[in-house]
Amino acid sequence: MSSWGIDIGGTKIAFRVEGGAPEPYETAVTWSASGDVREDLDVLRAGVATAREAAGAPQRVGIALPAAVDGAGRVTSWPNRPHWTGLDWAGVLAELFPGVPARTADDGDLAALAEADRAGSPDVVYFGVGTGIGGGVVLGGRPVPGPERGSCELGHVIADPAGPPCVCGRRGCLQAVASGPAILRRAGRARGEDTGFDELRRGWLDGQDWATAAVGAGCAALASVAVSTAELLHPELVLIGGGFAAGLPGFTDSVAQHVAALARPGHPLPEVRQAALGGLSSLHGALLLGRQG
Repeated sequence: MSSWGIDIGGTKIAFRVEGGAPEPYETAVTWSASGDVREDLDVLRAGVATAREAAGAPQRVGIALPAAVDGAGRVTSWPNRPHWTGLDWAGVLAELFPGVPARTADDGDLAALAEADRAGSPDVVYFGVGTGIGGGVVLGGRPVPGPERGSCELGHVIADPAGPPCVCGRRGCLQAVASGPAILRRAGRARGEDTGFDELRRGWLDGQDWATAAVGAGCAALASVAVSTAELLHPELVLIGGGFAAGLPGFTDSVAQHVAALARPGHPLPEVRQAALGGLSSLHGALLLGRQG
């Protein structure tokens, strides 16, 4: 049975097809820079047509989408592509995949699903630390709260009520405290000049005070939210992924140390590990979503 996974991102759409041939088929198409939803849909249609011609028609489809979609299947928000707001996404899917089960979920939730599957654990909290903070919770092998109820917005858990403003309009969201840009801003303030990732990485590896303080504060915030989530849900694992975290050796170990420091007697905390799939996690999660039916 041919299963499709589609990861719709801010710059490209990635496709992976399994089950229709001895080897998985992968392709990708890149968005135009027009800012026109009609042109975006033409790009999506072209990618689907290319995948269908090369790998055959799908029998089930899972789609990772960073946009917020309401219960009626309409896009309510996508900061990276605001021209999608109001799009009848359910209607688009019905056009692209008539008669085929096609399910959509948040890309962070599906990254969590794929990382949990790769780790061999049914109960996982996953943080993706990059330009923002994505992530999700998997319990019993399924994403929580589930595609029909919305996404698990770990990046918008309040980590510091007196913290910096978040793009969402609140203050102190985990994303505003521990994302890559947040850590770089903190490093720049401590260093007294703008700081890029390469400079931060060198400072971190060299043990420079300004770098260790900036990264450490982000890791402490991640640990705080991880432990708070663990008190509620008791996952087996906390997994740390995302390009920013992966680019700083020892980042996950630092989060683990902060988690251990928050332990309380008689209440063991989950193991903290580095995620395994990197930038492919949402795509693989989309495949798993399609298979779950």
